[in-house]
Amino acid sequence: MRNVLPILTVVAVLLGVWLLAVVPMNIHLAADQAQRDGVAVVPDTPAARQEVGAVALAVRNPDVMASTYTLERPALPGPQQVVGELWRTTVAVRPSSKQSLIYHGWVTLSATLLGFAIGTTLGIVLAVGIVFSRTMDLSVMPWAIASQTIPILALAPMIIVIMGSLGIQGLLPKAIISAYLSFFPVVVGMVKGLRSPDAMQLDLLRTYHASPLQGLWKLRFPASLPYLFASLKIGISAALVGAIVGELPTGARAGFGARMLVGDQYGQPLVTWAALFAAAITAAVLVGIFAMLERWSARRMGAAA
Repeated sequence: MRNVLPILTVVAVLLGVWLLAVVPMNIHLAADQAQRDGVAVVPDTPAARQEVGAVALAVRNPDVMASTYTLERPALPGPQQVVGELWRTTVAVRPSSKQSLIYHGWVTLSATLLGFAIGTTLGIVLAVGIVFSRTMDLSVMPWAIASQTIPILALAPMIIVIMGSLGIQGLLPKAIISAYLSFFPVVVGMVKGLRSPDAMQLDLLRTYHASPLQGLWKLRFPASLPYLFASLKIGISAALVGAIVGELPTGARAGFGARMLVGDQYGQPLVTWAALFAAAITAAVLVGIFAMLERWSARRMGAAA
């Protein structure tokens, strides 16, 4: 309970703020809808309602205030509306349906995992090279840092267009964007981890005439695991963001990004919010998997009970 209670407290506070924010965000839409339905609203003109403000309008019209939580196209959906849309698009439909977030989630997840695998492999290889080569340390590391200053929203369309001109479409361009976002945390974390052994441990290896490769596998790599797992948890979240961003400029028909586009283009905020929360839940599950792998590896190494 000591671990769960703080999390539940934060969630409760966030839900409370969200519920309170629904009324001022939606009250004018609800008032306009009520007036079109023949319900008396005070004041009775849109201009006058803008003058009195959202809070005063809600106080004067309690029935209208209650309807802010049930609007079909709200500016800010209520939590119960988002949960209902998630239920409708995950449990109430077949997973293979084009309306199912499970179907769209798999499309995004496949690009995420491929890009994450590419980015992680590239990051580990670069980190090893940076640690063992002074030339790579001075040349590659600055470029790796500089690469992250390019906004992904500007870079993603360029990658899509260039690869499309080469006849490469579908999964791979999105995976490349995911790899671009995920490799940097792995590089930084692994460099820090591979350099974490102290001078005494390195001197002991030299005393036993260990080769650089033996030093890597026997000392540096085990010492880098805590840093690696921290980087992997950041990298998998970044890879998911990259896959979603990669779906936006292509007009994709499937994936979380495609669902967000549908919601924005057709004025269906519930679709957008459901896809957004589904993506967040997917990221949380992926991070949780790596957290379990981290605890398992720590137990195997005798670093945790």
